[in-house]
Parts: sequence; C-alpha cells; structure tokens
Amino acid sequence: MDSDDVRVLEDTEQRFEDDTLLRVRVLSVPESEKFPDGVKYRLHYGTEAGDTLIRYDNSHGHHERHTANGLDESYEFPGYDAVQRRFWEEVEQVRD
Repeated sequence: MDSDDVRVLEDTEQRFEDDTLLRVRVLSVPESEKFPDGVKYRLHYGTEAGDTLIRYDNSHGHHERHTANGLDESYEFPGYDAVQRRFWEEVEQVRD
C-alpha cells in the first residue's frame, strides 16, 4: 500500500476524568482484498490502564468487535456506517 494513497479521515483522542479514553482512527486506503471498502479503522474506548471496553477494528483485514469480555465471536460486520453508529451508541451507554 503506497502511503500516497492513504488519507487520514479522522484521528481523535480524548481522555476523560474517569480514567477512560477514546481513540478513533479512520484511514481511506486503496480498495483491496484486505480492505474492500477502502477504509481501515480502529474505534476504541477503554481505560488508561489499557483495558478495552469497546473496540471495533479491521486492522488485520477482517472486522472485529471487542468488549470488556474479549473478542465477540458472534459479530457480523453490518457495514462501516452502521459500525460508526453502533460504536458511538455503545460508548454513550457505557459512559452513562
């Protein structure tokens, strides 16, 4: 993957007073077998200590959902827009 073909769409990090943090990194990448949607993403909400509370990513070329209990083996990728909505809804639920 040529770095000239990769664009950062979002790169956000936010820390909260309850020692949690939010990291969102979304890249536009060339469509390929590994990234057929042309998007590489990591949507992470966890603790400063390194515990994952919610994470969606396709960093390894397949879509994954992680929770505080580990990898969600039953997860089926619903499309990137749906993942974004679901991630933000779940973060809001956990933060309430």
